[in-house]
Amino acid sequence: MPRSNKFSALERLTAEVDESHEGQRLDRFLSERLPGLSRTRVQSLIKQGHASCGGATIEDVKYRVKPGDRFDLTLPSIAPSGVGPESIPLNIVYEDDALIVIDKPAGVVVHPGAGHATGTLVNALIAHCGESLSGIGGVARPGIVHRLDKDTSGLMVIAKTDQAHHALAAQFADHGRTGELERGYLALVWDAPSRPLGVIDAPIGRHPTSRTKMAMLKDRGREAVTHWRVVATFGRGKEKIASLLECTLETGRTHQVRVHLSGIGHPLIGDSLYGPGFKSKLRKLPEPLHGGLATLGRQALHAAHLAFVHPVTGTLLKFNSELPPELSEIVEDFKEL
Repeated sequence: MPRSNKFSALERLTAEVDESHEGQRLDRFLSERLPGLSRTRVQSLIKQGHASCGGATIEDVKYRVKPGDRFDLTLPSIAPSGVGPESIPLNIVYEDDALIVIDKPAGVVVHPGAGHATGTLVNALIAHCGESLSGIGGVARPGIVHRLDKDTSGLMVIAKTDQAHHALAAQFADHGRTGELERGYLALVWDAPSRPLGVIDAPIGRHPTSRTKMAMLKDRGREAVTHWRVVATFGRGKEKIASLLECTLETGRTHQVRVHLSGIGHPLIGDSLYGPGFKSKLRKLPEPLHGGLATLGRQALHAAHLAFVHPVTGTLLKFNSELPPELSEIVEDFKEL
């Protein structure tokens, strides 16, 4: 059904400061305590005069909070944005009144942004869900709790209500440390690790010289932890050409799996941003592998497993997704080496 593009929102969110947050910037404090809102969204709301403490409006995002401060953050009604419904097919894995789980194909951008004003997952969701998507993510990101890169395929959960959005966002913010959230990826990488499994614990931040890349930064990055396990290796004799890895995340940094695997010398096959030497590696492969990989056009990464506690029923939901054809066919070709 058509969408009016105006979302209902919670009238007021409240967060109280304890001693562990003393001296923290207001925008950082609120984004951590209210995980349904990104830091950018919180900053915007503060600057627009929607944050208050003791009845006094605070518009300074750098305001230093003190123990005992009680902040109210008002979410205004969302004005029309121009983000409209588009009839784009969705691979729906599960759906109820609170949320929807979809299996995103590679090549689909999650939400509108620079260079991608239309044709996004959000446009498809607006067409499918109508008025029911949560408005907490703002007009451009209704219902979006977490993201996948454009060229990463696999499972995503989207919130239909503000209640579901808050509960799911809290689980993703915790990254399964104390709860039952699980996110698992299948990654096809070059060469083979020397061990059957391992952990990459390396902070990630914006690349110092490239605006489009992230990097492992020991001193300036944010905590990032990836667990990996070898599922299969492929090669001829003792020469290992590629491996299929299963990766699980303790954190959710931008490009985390891609940066971490490249950092340990096993970049994702097809990853033009973090996998140098792709063309030279292709030339060493026999047909049909050479042709199949040359036309892949994206990194070989698939969000294959997702588990979370339902925000309304409390039931643990688990979903699995097989490798899409363009990746499973490459795996089968590798097996023939």
